[in-house]
Amino acid sequence: MSPVGMLSDWFYAEVMLEPGTSAPLDPHYEERAIYIVQGEIEIAGESFEAPRLLVFRPGDRISVRANSRARLMFLGGSALEGPRYIWWNFVSSRRERIEQAKEDWKSGRFAPVPTETEFIPLPQS
Repeated sequence: MSPVGMLSDWFYAEVMLEPGTSAPLDPHYEERAIYIVQGEIEIAGESFEAPRLLVFRPGDRISVRANSRARLMFLGGSALEGPRYIWWNFVSSRRERIEQAKEDWKSGRFAPVPTETEFIPLPQS
């Protein structure tokens, strides 16, 4: 259990499955997804291979069966209120905050990543 406090109800779990084994995805979360990191899985008779992100409707009962050794990430939780805007590595609930982040990045106002020496310039809009 992590000592980090949470602001929302969410989960993020690594799931390892051997061929022929299954795992359920909890139907009680509003937003749920599975990222296939490695291997091939089957859901409701349909096969999916890595790398792939699968997003599910709320309430659907999902059971994942491994066709080969599989490494998966189960993730989801409560839906966030309001819209989210995404541009490059920036995510915000306000468009103007994205524009401020662009300026902060260009001006070097973000704290450097420890041990990272390369600067990646802001992509062209």
